[in-house]
Amino acid sequence: MNAFVGQTFQINQLINIHQVVEIVGVARSTVYAMMDEYSPYYDPTFPKKVKITQNRIGWSAFEIHQWIESKLASRE
Repeated sequence: MNAFVGQTFQINQLINIHQVVEIVGVARSTVYAMMDEYSPYYDPTFPKKVKITQNRIGWSAFEIHQWIESKLASRE
């Protein structure tokens, strides 16, 4: 069961890789592949990561949800 179903995020909240994986529904490696311009899975529209500390990154929950909405809007 998806632990994030029904969970709301603040517009300016940063979420971690585990949350991105759950929300988007892809593997962790796919998230990183979508950000890698040399990958066949590269998606230039995928939200950019944010460096939080030396060893921690996050993504804007709002931008992740906007990206999902754009994918839904562009489907045939």
